[in-house]
Amino acid sequence: MDRRRFLTLAGIGAGGLMIPISGRLVAAEALAAAGPLDVAMKKALADTALDAAKAAGASYCDVRIGRYLQQFVVTREKQVDNIVNTESTGVGIRVISNGTWGFAASNDLSKDSVAEAARQAVAIAKANSKSQTQPVQLAPVKGVGEVSWATPIEKNAMEVPIKDKVDLLLSVNAAAMEAGASFVNSILFLVNEHKYFASSDGSYIDQDIHRLWSPFFVTAVDKESGKFRTRNGLSTPVGMGFEYLDGTAKDRIILPGGVEMYNQRYDIVADARAAAKQATSKLKARSVKPGKYDLVLDPSHMWLTIHESVGHPLELDRVLGYEANFAGTSFATLDKREDKFRYGSDNVTLVADRTQDGSLGKVAYDDEGVATKRWDLVKDGILVNYQAIRDQAHIIGEKESHGCCYADSWSSVQFQRMPNVSLQAGKKPLKPEQMIADVEDGIYIVGAGSFSIDQQRYNAQFGGQLFYEIKDGKITEQIEDVAYQMRTPEFWNACVGVCDESDYRLGGSFFDGKGQPSQVSAVSHGSATARFNEINVINTARSLG
Repeated sequence: MDRRRFLTLAGIGAGGLMIPISGRLVAAEALAAAGPLDVAMKKALADTALDAAKAAGASYCDVRIGRYLQQFVVTREKQVDNIVNTESTGVGIRVISNGTWGFAASNDLSKDSVAEAARQAVAIAKANSKSQTQPVQLAPVKGVGEVSWATPIEKNAMEVPIKDKVDLLLSVNAAAMEAGASFVNSILFLVNEHKYFASSDGSYIDQDIHRLWSPFFVTAVDKESGKFRTRNGLSTPVGMGFEYLDGTAKDRIILPGGVEMYNQRYDIVADARAAAKQATSKLKARSVKPGKYDLVLDPSHMWLTIHESVGHPLELDRVLGYEANFAGTSFATLDKREDKFRYGSDNVTLVADRTQDGSLGKVAYDDEGVATKRWDLVKDGILVNYQAIRDQAHIIGEKESHGCCYADSWSSVQFQRMPNVSLQAGKKPLKPEQMIADVEDGIYIVGAGSFSIDQQRYNAQFGGQLFYEIKDGKITEQIEDVAYQMRTPEFWNACVGVCDESDYRLGGSFFDGKGQPSQVSAVSHGSATARFNEINVINTARSLG
C-alpha cells in the first residue's frame, strides 16, 4: 500500500507522515488471534531452504520466515475515521553463490515453494556474478543454535479490544476540544513482528517484536483572523506494549516553562489537554526576532536533530556512496575517521545501541543473526566509527558486524539500517533549570517540527513545537516562528553542555525511510537537555513571506 492510499484510508491530511501499510487486510479479531507460527514448522522450512540452496551451489544462505501484523486506529474529534488491520506472512531467502548475493521470496510456505525460492535465489546470484567485480566478504558469525527472544511487554497491544483503543482516542479528542482546540486527530500505530531467522552458520533464532506509537495533532483557530496554530503530541514511539499508555501524574516531568513531559509511561489525555492550551497560546505569541541565540534543546526536540545530522551521515553505505541516487551521500567520509575529525565539542559523545530497553531498535539479534550491541560513533567530540553490517565491516577494518542489519518485511532484502543513535548525558550533575540559569539571551525548544537538510547531511534547518524566550537566566514568554540553521560539525562543536542522566529521555522515528525499493525501520534517539551557543535563528513567518 502506498502513501496516497494510506492517506485516503486514514482520512487525514498528514502529508508529512510517510506511512506504509503492507499486507492483506484482516479483521481485528483475526489480528488479535494471530500468534507466531509453530517453531518446529519454521525450522523444518528453514532447513528445506538451506538444503536446497546448498545443493544449488550456494556457499552461504540465510532464511527469514516472518509474520508481520499492523494495526492503525484513526480518529478525528468525535468520530472514528478508520481502522486498518493487516497481516503479511512469507519467507525471504538470501544466498551467496560465485561470491555474489542473490535473493528471492515467497508467500507460499509449502516445502516445495520454499525450496524453489532458494534455488531461484541461487540462480539470481549466479546471474549477478557476471557483473561482480569483487566477491562478497562476510565478517564471521558463530551460529547460536536454537534461541528465542521477545520484547519485554506487560500488555500485548494487539490483544487490547478495539473498543478500548477507540474510547481512549476519543477521550484524547474530547480533552483537547474541551481545552480550546478547534480540530484534533489522534492515531494509534501498532506493530508486531514475528521473525524467524536461520542460516548456514548454524543459527535458528525466533523473535517476537512489539512497537507502538500514539501521535495526535491539535489545531487552534482564531475565528476573527483565520490564523491557526498546531501543537503535535509529545509522545515517544516505543518498543513496548500497551502499558506505555498507562501513564499518570507520577510519570509526569515538569520542564522549564511549565511544559509537561513523560518518562517511560505516557498520559496521552493530559498531553492533549496541554496541547490545546499551548496551541491557543501560540496564536498570541510574539514572533521571534532573527539573530544569534544560545539554544537549550529538550530531548523531545533533540532526537530529530541527532537522527538527521548524526544517524544518517554515519551510515556506512551512505558514506560509501551506495545511497547517493536515492538519499544522498555524507560529508563524514572515511578519511575523516583516519584524521580523527572533530565532529563536536568535548561534551559530545554519540553512541549506537540496539540493546536499549524500551527503544524502537531493541532486539537480541539483527536480520543477519548477529547479536546486537552498543558502540561509539563519536567519542568526546572525535569521529571514531560508523554503522556497518557483515559485508561492510572489512571496509573499515572491523572484525565483526555491528548488528544493525534489518529488512521491513520477509519480502524485502535486508541491508544496513540505523540503530538507536543517542547523545550521552553529561557526567556532572546538571538540571535543565541550572542550564537555563546561565543563558543571557536564548531560546528553549521543545518537540520536533519541520526540518530540511542537504544531501550530504551538512547544512540543515530545524523547527520545533514550542519555543520560549530566555532572558538573563529566566524564561520570559512563549514565542513563535522559530527555526535554527546549522552546519553539522559547527553545530555539534557549539555544544557547551549536556544535562545529567536524570534528564535523559528517548524520542524516535517510527517510519524511517531508506533504500530502493524503499523500506522503513523504527529507531530511537536519546539525549538529555543540551545547550548550543551562538546558533543562527531565522523567523519562519518572514521567510515564507
